[in-house]
Amino acid sequence: MPSSTLPGPVPQSPGGRGFCLWLTGLPSAGKTTIARELLPRLRGRGLHVELLDGDEVRQGLSADLGFDRVSRETHAARVSFVAKLLARNEVVAIVALISPYRSSRAKARAEIGHFVEVYVDTPLPLCEERDVKGLYKKARSGAITGMTGVDDPYEPPDHPEIVVHTTGRTPGEEADFVIAELQRLGRLAGSPS
Repeated sequence: MPSSTLPGPVPQSPGGRGFCLWLTGLPSAGKTTIARELLPRLRGRGLHVELLDGDEVRQGLSADLGFDRVSRETHAARVSFVAKLLARNEVVAIVALISPYRSSRAKARAEIGHFVEVYVDTPLPLCEERDVKGLYKKARSGAITGMTGVDDPYEPPDHPEIVVHTTGRTPGEEADFVIAELQRLGRLAGSPS
């Protein structure tokens, strides 16, 4: 029978902590696309990584909520709580969530602690062009109300750690940029394993 060996130490981000990488931006800005590109890049460095996509988490954790301000803030608070649990257990929690209100993101930062805000800065016309769900079109026609960026505000971050301008870049280039910025911020070691 082959002898079993215990696994070696789990690679960690500098300081031995997990952290939260919180991607915010307008609907269809590219948050989830960038987050999915980041997953293999971070896992390739030996890190434990979990993606908390706003739409997916809403189905499982916040299906009871609507889209008014209080519901959106409650949803962001629930996602923050899960991200905090992951980060304190040495997981990199990637959150891809519109989180339109500065107050919700400030609460998430305060609760989680190890927090990197990434503003996915995509112009509204490009977001509308990318809109695979047709939500902007429905909002423009009056079929739905309370659409972030149309008749409900999106409050851009005042001082995000990372700003990703998506115009003229591929999702892979955007993810590479985020990785380089995380290295600059000291959240990641200098090179992949």
